[in-house]
Amino acid sequence: MEKDKKYLGIMFECCNIYRRIYINKGGNAYEGRCPKCFAVVKVLIGPGGSDNRMFRAR
Repeated sequence: MEKDKKYLGIMFECCNIYRRIYINKGGNAYEGRCPKCFAVVKVLIGPGGSDNRMFRAR
């Protein structure tokens, strides 16, 4: 795994699992899935966004 690749830390509350999600090829969002139930999460990148690197997904 690349060490310099941008990511967000996501706590998937659906299955109580932490996982990193990575920036997509288009560079406009972070995308990933829960490793247990495969729930999808997408965090858009845009002006006025957040500086936080850790989030919870329900």
